[in-house]
Amino acid sequence: MNIENTKAQMRKGVLEFCILSVLRDKEAYTSEILDTLKSAKLLVVEGTVYPLLTRLKNDGLLNYRWEESTSGPPRKYYGLTEIGKTFLTELNGTWTELSDAVNIITTKKSKKS
Repeated sequence: MNIENTKAQMRKGVLEFCILSVLRDKEAYTSEILDTLKSAKLLVVEGTVYPLLTRLKNDGLLNYRWEESTSGPPRKYYGLTEIGKTFLTELNGTWTELSDAVNIITTKKSKKS
């Protein structure tokens, strides 16, 4: 069994939730999203994020707008739609339940007899 593959699959499983969370309070362009994820030690590459952003947009969770840049081509800024905000709220609840359950299972508790 390859531990790196398992770790990558675990990260991939929460990436959608993390991207939506990054966009919770403000719009951001792809480089900002990647920087935020990387600063949190979530290892991702552009090749993973771009298709995911497109899928989230096609699912109605994100919208985007173009903004001219003074230092290069226009930037595509992503933001949450109302449906995306509702979806993120649901994911937050699910994450809390899942995290609590995993912590119960994986945290050793000493039993007193």
